[in-house]
Amino acid sequence: MKFSIGGPLKLAFRPWVEGLENIPAEGPAILASNHLSFSDSFFLPAVLDRKVTFIAKAEYFTTPGVKGRLTAAFFKGVGQLPVDRSGARGAGEAAIKSGIEVLERGELFGIYPEGTRSPDGRLYRGKPGGLARVALATGAPVIPVAMIDTEKIQPPGKVMPKLMRPGIRIGEPLDFTRYQGMEHDRFVLRAVTDEVMYEIMKLSGQEYVDIYATAAKRQLQEAAKAEKEAAKEAAKEAAKGAAKEAAKDLARAQGERPRRERSGS
Repeated sequence: MKFSIGGPLKLAFRPWVEGLENIPAEGPAILASNHLSFSDSFFLPAVLDRKVTFIAKAEYFTTPGVKGRLTAAFFKGVGQLPVDRSGARGAGEAAIKSGIEVLERGELFGIYPEGTRSPDGRLYRGKPGGLARVALATGAPVIPVAMIDTEKIQPPGKVMPKLMRPGIRIGEPLDFTRYQGMEHDRFVLRAVTDEVMYEIMKLSGQEYVDIYATAAKRQLQEAAKAEKEAAKEAAKEAAKGAAKEAAKDLARAQGERPRRERSGS
């Protein structure tokens, strides 16, 4: 996949990279990145010599039909692991287990601490479960990564990408071995996650928002729904007003006709 996708991707978009020396030549490490676009999971592995394994929703692997089989083959080919997200707790445990297995093989594990793509290009609060628990359970270093401008290349909902140069900044590894054995302490998990998010913020230059991206998406959806409803109500009121004016015009026209007829006689 690096040859079939990575080569053409680099040739077409020419991504610039800073901090490649922070990726270890061998051994386990966690790449914790911001998440701006669907293409993030392709640009980052494309610029690295080593394989990076991400987790992906199980629907990408179970959709029926020819398109579904091709999609599943593609995601398996780029090294993504299926995780069932039907139950929040079950999804989290599956992601943690998958991450630990990848790291125990001495490989690179990629994760998006925000849990989902940013809805507006800002950096949102990291979820403390997956990233911190995997890091503390394995002792693997966490390498902060910032994807730059990938949301401009392929915004959510857009199929055809725009040709422009994205950027990737890779920070220095963070060591959390001082917290090993404390992966069930929620205050430690939050502290580890916040430290990683702070480093990602410095690398990316994004505005930080201290709420979860999923909550922000809900707020945006609710605001869009409310705006749509308001526009619908405004259209109804405008239609009612137009109908009233038309009725008045008709009444005036009907009232003037008898006067014209009397005047003519």
